Amino acid sequence: MKLSKSYLMKSICSILLLMCTMQFAIAQTFTGNEDDIAQILKNTETFSEYIKASNYKMIGASYTADAKIFPNNKEILEGTEAIVNYWKLPKGVSIKYHKVISHEIKVLGNEAYDYGIYEGTTLLSSGEEVSWKGKYVIVWKKENNTWKMYLDIWNSIK
Repeated sequence: MKLSKSYLMKSICSILLLMCTMQFAIAQTFTGNEDDIAQILKNTETFSEYIKASNYKMIGASYTADAKIFPNNKEILEGTEAIVNYWKLPKGVSIKYHKVISHEIKVLGNEAYDYGIYEGTTLLSSGEEVSWKGKYVIVWKKENNTWKMYLDIWNSIK
């Protein structure tokens, strides 16, 4: 039986795609109550929407009142006002794309940790687009049956 080069290439590409997909699926580890994990994933997705919409009120509401953030190359910022001020963009600048990809979430009672990667694109007032990516760790706290970010640290990947 003789196979065409086209058939072999399609088969190899299909196998490679399947392997990459499986590797990504295997790389995710979620441990704990499924409803809690689902809410953390949803809150992460919603947070990205708030970032893209520059919805500073809801960005602030995504964090606990005593939250701390650890931005790349900056001091630790504490409390809602400082966190919201950090996320405020200069006039004419917007976030065109923002995505967080959790690699692991582990729920431990009313606290959880989550780590993974993030990526995005900023649209500058000049019209230039700047893409970026990095890694993060978030410690979540459950307050009034809602998961909120308590500690949020990230840094870029070049």
